[in-house]
Amino acid sequence: MKVAIAGGTGLIGTSLTKQLINKGHEVLILTRNPADKKSGEGVSYIEWLTPQSAPEKELEGIDAFINLAGESLNSGRWTDQKKQEILDSRIDVTRESVRILHVLEKTPQVLINGSAVGFYGTSFEKAFTEADTTPAEDFLGDVVVQWEEEADKAPKNVRVVKSRFGVILSGEDGALKKMLPPFKMGIGGKLGTGEQWMSWIHVDDAAKALIYCLEHDDMEGPVNVTSPTPERMKVFGRTLADVLNRPFWAPVPSNVLKAALGEMSVLILEGQQVVPQKLLDHGFEFKYPNLYEALYELVG
Repeated sequence: MKVAIAGGTGLIGTSLTKQLINKGHEVLILTRNPADKKSGEGVSYIEWLTPQSAPEKELEGIDAFINLAGESLNSGRWTDQKKQEILDSRIDVTRESVRILHVLEKTPQVLINGSAVGFYGTSFEKAFTEADTTPAEDFLGDVVVQWEEEADKAPKNVRVVKSRFGVILSGEDGALKKMLPPFKMGIGGKLGTGEQWMSWIHVDDAAKALIYCLEHDDMEGPVNVTSPTPERMKVFGRTLADVLNRPFWAPVPSNVLKAALGEMSVLILEGQQVVPQKLLDHGFEFKYPNLYEALYELVG
């Protein structure tokens, strides 16, 4: 297949590109700065989101479009301006992705658009699956609703997958990298009560799940891209300490995190137990379903 990826140099995109190439697919990565990227075997870079760009001219004949672009949720304190940037970045890139699909002479078979488990809201008890269709009435829920509505504007003959990502675990960047320093220094501990859920997934499994959705025509609509074994935060922290062979003892009170992070503290202090029911029902096999094994592979 010939696959176009927006956000192909990001956390998930990097693993996705590598796996696609290993499976013999051709990858076209959309970027604002193709000049500073080096094309290689199976990979080329196409300019987009600049005044002079016309990416559709180079995307004729693609079989799939995968959009993973957007401002990181943990890129700074959630001021009103930052929240608007988070929303706009997702809407703008999705809108441009859909525009491209509409102007191509031959539309691709599938659009896989990034989304998030923030759709479901938070709960200490409830387990969420794709069957839960009522969005949360909060900032993240509103972002996901508008984000997915843009993806649904794709041409009618394009299969749309909305990949609702949980917390992506990677040794290179993201949430895990930010958690590591105190644990490596031996002062890691539970955050808040520790009872909040963390719906995590190894970055390679996240990329593998996207390829599964790409290659299986019966995968469409919302798809939870999370491990089948979410854990409470206290279990996650204790497991990370065990992998690093460090103590687990110094709790960080909720009020300290709220003071330091503001509204963004919801990402740490609240969570949701999300089950990847569609992937499980369709026979997807996770390489890292177990938290200890996932963390050991990444940072052990």
